[in-house]
Amino acid sequence: MSKAAKQQRGIRRVWNVSHRTGEGTHLRMGFVLEPGHWEEFDPFLAMMEDWFQKGTFDFHPHRGLETVTYVIEGRLEHQDNHGGKGLLQPGDVQWMTAGRGIIHAEEPLEGETVHSLQLWLNLPRSKKMTEPRYQDLHAADVPVRREPGALIKVFSGSSAGITAKTLNHVPVTMVEIQLEPGTSVVQDLPGSYNGFCYVLEGSGYFGAEETPGQKQQVLWLGPADGSPESEVTIRADQALRVLLYAGEPVREPVVARGPFVMNTEDEIRQAYADYFAGKFNP
Repeated sequence: MSKAAKQQRGIRRVWNVSHRTGEGTHLRMGFVLEPGHWEEFDPFLAMMEDWFQKGTFDFHPHRGLETVTYVIEGRLEHQDNHGGKGLLQPGDVQWMTAGRGIIHAEEPLEGETVHSLQLWLNLPRSKKMTEPRYQDLHAADVPVRREPGALIKVFSGSSAGITAKTLNHVPVTMVEIQLEPGTSVVQDLPGSYNGFCYVLEGSGYFGAEETPGQKQQVLWLGPADGSPESEVTIRADQALRVLLYAGEPVREPVVARGPFVMNTEDEIRQAYADYFAGKFNP
């Protein structure tokens, strides 16, 4: 389909992200996407913005979801009960598939504060008990789309034909867009995807109606009105740094309790029973 035939996405809703002071080593926190809006945000479950130090996210379990962690500041070390271990620098992403069950820790290096975004991504029923896996997506290694005044890092999915090698159980586009003042860029998306932008720095105009957005605001994309292909235009006012996430809805029931996300209450009870019985170990 030609570029001209793609549906121009608007912005359906804009909201500010409020943060509150944490406790102990969890210095500050806020919801970018609040949990509980399962149908509206599908396939995304929640997104948290955190400032934290060592001792906040020690070993803990997950089942039935993926976590996508973007490090804004600081260095984050992760390890799990399957032998995985790595270090994330600012601008890196970790794509963790919990699947049937994993126990992991996400801790800043001693004496450092990590500022991060963590997205919880739903898995469909057919993938909830898949084998766990990690993908560390280092900023220096991901595909990059370059245009005058624009740099787009493709962590998942594609941007104008530049495609990431990230393995996805649920089709997801994740790009980091950096624009110089006055520059614009067009990001292509399948028309069926739900998606949003989160502004990390600067300000600009988003979508068909040029809706204004600025730092610490979320801009939820409007629908593509049944078109199979769509695109969203972003134009920088001030130097702009924004993350865009979009994905194919799962369209299944969601039951979430603590670190587990399944389809039924019985499956949640089984997840807790399996965890306490040691069945999350390899």
